[in-house]
Amino acid sequence: MEYNKLIDHTLLKADATEEEIVKLCKEAKEYNFMSVCVNPCYIEVAKRELAGSDVKVCVVTGFPLGAMRTEAKVFESKDAVDHGADEVDVVINIGALKDHKDDYVLNELKLIKQAIPNNVLKVIIECCLLNNEEIERASRLVKESGADFVKTSTGFSKWGAKLEDVALMRKTVGPDLGVKAAGGVKTHDDMIEFVKAGATRIGTSNGVSLMK
Repeated sequence: MEYNKLIDHTLLKADATEEEIVKLCKEAKEYNFMSVCVNPCYIEVAKRELAGSDVKVCVVTGFPLGAMRTEAKVFESKDAVDHGADEVDVVINIGALKDHKDDYVLNELKLIKQAIPNNVLKVIIECCLLNNEEIERASRLVKESGADFVKTSTGFSKWGAKLEDVALMRKTVGPDLGVKAAGGVKTHDDMIEFVKAGATRIGTSNGVSLMK
């Protein structure tokens, strides 16, 4: 297995500098990762630095809380793609999910996917804030929406990915939808265990050490 092609090499901290993003991109090219995952203000920097490689630019939207208006998430996602993003990781409306406003959640995700039909859409459900029933329900809604991946975490809440959550997500969505484990994947052995649990993409700021 090409483990490097499972990795979204990630830098999303608020104080990330352009110099650090350039370094992230150089590492991603060196190890031929699947993508770099950055905040939207760094799309153009990442596109410039990754030119001539097949490393994709992944951008987060509705991040990290997911509590923006639907129209704002749709605009931000389409704007990211219009400026060069290949993939978008958007945060679900967690409060709406907890309130059992499933129609709201589903409609929001459908509208985002309709705005970027030719690009990979990953939906962050923030498992650390959900119980098992909510993880299952969120995963089903992501699948129904037409999105491409369900993702565990932003990395900015209580904790990141857990093996049991990834396994539950995989069981819920079946074999075809992508499952992304993000946050807390620190070693190569961790990565292997998450892949065994059902992950098909790994979001990590530790990509280089994972490959070493």
